Amino acid sequence: MISFSEAQILGWVTPLIWPFLRALFLFAALPVLGSRAVPARVRVGLAAFIALAAQPSLPDVAPVPLDSPLALLLVAQQAVIGLALGFAVRVVFAAVEFAGEIIGLQMGLNFAGYFDPLSASTATATSRLFGTLVSWLFVVINGHLLVIMALADSFQAFPIGPEPFAFVRATLPHQWGAEVFATGLWIALPLVSMLLFVNLVLGAITRVAPQINIFAVGFPITLGVGLLGLLAVLPALDAPFTMALERLLDPFR
Repeated sequence: MISFSEAQILGWVTPLIWPFLRALFLFAALPVLGSRAVPARVRVGLAAFIALAAQPSLPDVAPVPLDSPLALLLVAQQAVIGLALGFAVRVVFAAVEFAGEIIGLQMGLNFAGYFDPLSASTATATSRLFGTLVSWLFVVINGHLLVIMALADSFQAFPIGPEPFAFVRATLPHQWGAEVFATGLWIALPLVSMLLFVNLVLGAITRVAPQINIFAVGFPITLGVGLLGLLAVLPALDAPFTMALERLLDPFR
């Protein structure tokens, strides 16, 4: 009869359970793969596959009894790091959508808002356009592979240990919110400058020819110039998105 001791079972389970939990919490917060459209069983299967495939590159971990207080601390550590990694990617997505909000405000399209059931918030047309495009771009440039590589490297940068909040003290993820405004303004700056110049020209026309109804003429001109600017700017969206994604993933490497 084949029998196994508790020490043997812990020796087999310990190398798998902590990477699995970290990957599972990552997929809970990651855009695209963590959306409601992806079933929970798919996320669990991906987390298990990543935990199994990453075993050769992971450092050795001493077995820990799963019913001990130390195991609870290790679960908290995996939750904090996994959620923070997903939050870093979501910050980049939010920055691109924020750029769409700014551009829509300058184009006069902020009145074209609707309820987004995926984010449970009100979004504008340009913001949803940027959000959809950046979701496609995330997959096209293999952003999901960059995130998985950062997840595997995080076990070297932040090894499994009994201090769940050492990662928070080392990286200060609460400061990443500033990236939303900095990156969003950086992406929207060319179009905002173009539309500001158009508004200055329309203001000069109003002073020269007051009889012109600027409200009837200005909106189609602003909208047309904004659409042409979008046509010129969108092909270059991958550069700032990739740079921001790599900058926020650096703390995990």
